[in-house]
Amino acid sequence: MNRTIEQKGETFFLNLRFILIVTVFVGNAIEPLISRMDSLHTLYLWIFSFHMPLFVLVTGYFAKSSMMGKTGRKVLLQIAIQYVIFQSLYSLLDAVFFHVDDIHRSFFAPYLLLWFLFSHACWRLLLLSVGKLTAGQQLLFAAVLGVIAGYLPVDGVWLSVSRTFVFFPFFLVGYHFSFETFALRFKPWIKGIAATISLLLFIGFSVWGSNLPTGWLYGNMTYAELGQDVWYAGLFRIAVYALQLTASAAFLAWVPMTMGRITDLGRRTLYVFLLHGFIIRLMDFSGLHESISHFGGAMLLIAAAILCTVLLAQPGFKRLFHPVIEPSVDGILRLENLAMRRFFVR
Repeated sequence: MNRTIEQKGETFFLNLRFILIVTVFVGNAIEPLISRMDSLHTLYLWIFSFHMPLFVLVTGYFAKSSMMGKTGRKVLLQIAIQYVIFQSLYSLLDAVFFHVDDIHRSFFAPYLLLWFLFSHACWRLLLLSVGKLTAGQQLLFAAVLGVIAGYLPVDGVWLSVSRTFVFFPFFLVGYHFSFETFALRFKPWIKGIAATISLLLFIGFSVWGSNLPTGWLYGNMTYAELGQDVWYAGLFRIAVYALQLTASAAFLAWVPMTMGRITDLGRRTLYVFLLHGFIIRLMDFSGLHESISHFGGAMLLIAAAILCTVLLAQPGFKRLFHPVIEPSVDGILRLENLAMRRFFVR
C-alpha cells in the first residue's frame, strides 16, 4: 500500500515538474513582451505567482531520498559542479557572443536562472541545520527568515541570499509533503474549487496586475530595492506569501495524477532548465522579440517555447548532455574517502 502511494506521489510530482518547466520556458520567452501586451503581462504574473514556489516545493519533495550520507554529499557535489560549469558557460557566451554588459559576472552572483542551483544547495544545508526541530518549527523559522531577509542591507542578487531565504519555506513544505494525505483530501469538488480559484486569480491579475510590482514575486530583491524601505515592509512579504501559497495550491488542480506522456518527460526537466537559457538568449540576440507586434505572433512564440520544452526533455538530449549536466562525482568521492581515512589513521 505504501509503495503504491509512493509511486502515485512520484507520478503526480513528475507531471507537475514537467508542467512547471513549461511555464518557466514560456514565462522567460514572453518576458520582453509584457510591457507591450497586457494579455501577456497577465499571463506572466499568473505564472510567476506559483511557478517558482511550486518548483522549489517539488525539489524539496524529491530531496527526501537524497539528503543524508553519501547520497546527500553526492547531490551537493553535483550541484556545485553544475553551477561552476553553467555559470562559466553563460558568462562566457554573454561576454563573447551575445555582448550582454548589464549583468554581474562573478561566481558569487548566480547568473539569472542559475540562482536555483545555488539556492538548492543552500536549502539542503539549511534543512540539515534545523533537522532537530519539528516540521512546524522549521516552517515558522523559515518564514521568519524569509521576512527578515528583505531588511538585509545587501544586494539580494549576491550569493542568491534573498531567494534562498524567501523560498526556503516552500522547500520545507515539499520535503514534509504527505501525498497520501493530499490524495485523500483533494476530492473532486475541492479540485473544482481550486481550479476556479486559479482562474479567478488569472482574472484578478488582468484587472489589478498593473499595481503589483513583479519584483515581489521574483523574491530576489530587498525591501529597499523594491522601493519599500519602511519598518513594516515585512507585512508585504507575508501578503505575497499568502498569494503564492493560494496560487500554488490552486494550480495543483490542473495537474493529472495518473501516468501519461508527460510523466517520463518530467524525469528530464533539469536538462530543459539548464539548456533553455541559451535559447532565450538567442531569441533576444536575434531580435525576435522586436519583430513580434501582435497577439498572433505572441501565441506562436508561446507554442515554440512549449515545443522546445518537449524537445529538450527527450532522451536524446539527455544522452548528449549527460556528462555536463549530470557529471559523475564518484571519483571525487573516492578521493574524499581516501583522504579522510588517511587523516584519521594519522
